[in-house]
Amino acid sequence: MDDPTTVSNQRNQSAPETPRLNLPARMSDSSVYLENLPSRTMHINRLINSNYNSSPSRTIYSDRFIPSRSGSNFALFDISNSPTSAEGKEDGSGTYNSLLRAALFGPDTPDKKDSLGSPACRNIFRYKTETKRSLHSLSPFGLDESVPGIIHSPVKAPRKVPRSPYKVLDAPALQDDFYLNLVDWSSNNVLAVGLGNCVYLWNACSSKVTKLCDLGIDDSVCSVGWAQRGTHLAVGTSNGKVQIWDASRCRRIRTMEGHRLRVGALAWSSSLLSSGSRDKSILQRDIRAQDDFASKLSGHKSEVCGLKWSYDNRELASGGNDNKLFVWNQHSTQPVLKYCDHTAAVKAIAWSPHLHGLLASGGGTADRCIRFWNTTTNAHLSCMDTGSQVCNLVWSKNVNELVSTHGYSQNQIIVWRYPTMSKLATLTGHTYRVLYLAISPDGQTIVTGAGDETLRFWNVFPSPKSQVNDTCGNTDSEIGASSLGRTTIR
Repeated sequence: MDDPTTVSNQRNQSAPETPRLNLPARMSDSSVYLENLPSRTMHINRLINSNYNSSPSRTIYSDRFIPSRSGSNFALFDISNSPTSAEGKEDGSGTYNSLLRAALFGPDTPDKKDSLGSPACRNIFRYKTETKRSLHSLSPFGLDESVPGIIHSPVKAPRKVPRSPYKVLDAPALQDDFYLNLVDWSSNNVLAVGLGNCVYLWNACSSKVTKLCDLGIDDSVCSVGWAQRGTHLAVGTSNGKVQIWDASRCRRIRTMEGHRLRVGALAWSSSLLSSGSRDKSILQRDIRAQDDFASKLSGHKSEVCGLKWSYDNRELASGGNDNKLFVWNQHSTQPVLKYCDHTAAVKAIAWSPHLHGLLASGGGTADRCIRFWNTTTNAHLSCMDTGSQVCNLVWSKNVNELVSTHGYSQNQIIVWRYPTMSKLATLTGHTYRVLYLAISPDGQTIVTGAGDETLRFWNVFPSPKSQVNDTCGNTDSEIGASSLGRTTIR
């Protein structure tokens, strides 16, 4: 039998001698062999996992210990293309690796292959790079349209609002009175307009005009307001009465008294009707009850010219010629919140359909401001000086935007984006102050009325994301599209 010691010596003599490192006594040779290090892929991942956002056109200098990824020669790491199967199709992991490689290092092109493979540049890392990339890219890899598998969203263009009305109705005898509310649009797509001592209905689907009532020569219409659902219309008169009409049958249901002076503001909350008067009071009326009113709200020191219930029907906002904005709950007879920041009459009031407790109000000629309030926290949120009398406000139910109409001195209509209050559009055309405003049931169209005796229809808001059949039974929700042009409402 061979001597084991002899055999071992022979093997050591026959094998080529490996150069040995001069290491400390406590460190073995095996601890520095490449086979015991983590895989090269892990090293590469550590190098490329850092995020960066490159400048559009200037030289980028990296930290002296952190190389620039885009300028480094990663070809020396021997990252090969992903393997393909026998059928020539990449497997799932290969597809992902190919996409990741293209996103990180850019697509392989002949120029890039030549430059990366050139023996003249053997440095793996570079510490500066010349790059031109778009500032609009949100991708951590920058914007490169040639990267396969990555779809870049186009920059969204700002929404264009048509600057001209698509329809104009002549409205003879439409009063130029800041304290009245003579236009309202029902959920059934019927527009009610008070003209002198008469109320007219304009069907937006058929453009048919119907005369609902005539109050006679001793009375006049001061306000109109549709119930939230159904065909009931409330009409406030100059002699202090409130009439309830069934518009579908053109029949008056009842007449309710209680005010001593004209009724210029109306607001519905289910079967509860609130009326505001020049006698400084607000009456709460349940049209199902026999009594003319259930309670009386006192607080304003001058005419009540603005009334709006919140979308959850829990809070009523009232504005008056005393420059005050009050908030009431369902059962209070005194205001629970009082806002006294306006310096002119508060007619324009609007509750946000998007945020509970968000209330907007606008002041008259001496004030000119739109103010925003949080009635949940009793906080004044912001103020915007519009430069002219604020006559009306309405929120879009489709997007977080609102419209204001104005009087002295510019008679304009402004579409605002909230909360930045940036102007999306300024619409002009009325020659008198724009005192009346209503919005269509689909939330896309507004109608404005002025002392120039015209009603103008504007498409200002986008359609809902999920479009359903409109109140005319059409999938196209444009209001009154069958009768464009200028006609008269009576």
